[in-house]
Amino acid sequence: MVFFENGGNTMTGLAALQSVQYAALKETRVAVIDIGDWESLIEWLETLEDVQIARQAFAELKAFGDDRDRAGWLRWDQVKEELT
Repeated sequence: MVFFENGGNTMTGLAALQSVQYAALKETRVAVIDIGDWESLIEWLETLEDVQIARQAFAELKAFGDDRDRAGWLRWDQVKEELT
């Protein structure tokens, strides 16, 4: 079960989606969700994406016998000037 926080309240992603209300707008049915819940869902999805990227990177590293150079990983001192 996946949880996220919205203003101190903890809920599951499914609970947030089930809290959606519907409205009719010019013959179109639209979903309405609390902005705090929406922002929390977006953050949760971004976190899931980051986790997937990290898992893939570590799987690639493992495939190279944990050799960061062979895996193509850059050293911090090689890139820190570009990032700061």
